Amino acid sequence: MYSTTDFRKGLKIEVDGIPYEIVDFQHFKPGKGGAMVRTKLRNILTGRMQDITFRSGDKVGRPDLETRDMQFLYKEGTDLIFMDMTSYEQIQMPADATAGKSDFLKDGQQCRVLLYKGNPLDIDIPMSLVLEVVETEPGAKGDTVSNVTKAAKLESGAVVQVPLFVNVGDRIKVNTETREYLGRE
Repeated sequence: MYSTTDFRKGLKIEVDGIPYEIVDFQHFKPGKGGAMVRTKLRNILTGRMQDITFRSGDKVGRPDLETRDMQFLYKEGTDLIFMDMTSYEQIQMPADATAGKSDFLKDGQQCRVLLYKGNPLDIDIPMSLVLEVVETEPGAKGDTVSNVTKAAKLESGAVVQVPLFVNVGDRIKVNTETREYLGRE
């Protein structure tokens, strides 16, 4: 059990059997009565935001969350197939549950999978990855106006905007959260 004094951003709690992540919180004391804690919570299952106020000292549960190191095997339709690195057990999860992170997965890549009561919820991948460009239009010679970009398809299937000098076969570093080009490797 967690107390309201344990609250911090990113802490995962369970309220009425539903897992939440604390996005923001604020301690305050109204004119009369005891102190309170106003929180902004994100429902881990649905992604919805909710405001809940707790009395100071209230107890909340710990959700049955677990992270496991897994290897991404392949995409099957709209599902992603992962293999547990210790038990070799395979699980599948919908690609849309990853909020676009699945675009950066390559076959055989290792990542961390967040599980709630044994069911996969989300994946955790590095902030930046080095991937090969497999498809892009060639840049025109002499076209050197600053900040001009073109679309490039990466080996994982993601499409990002890159400068004109990037060609097919180049290995580039990409920010996986913002989908921004960070440089050539």
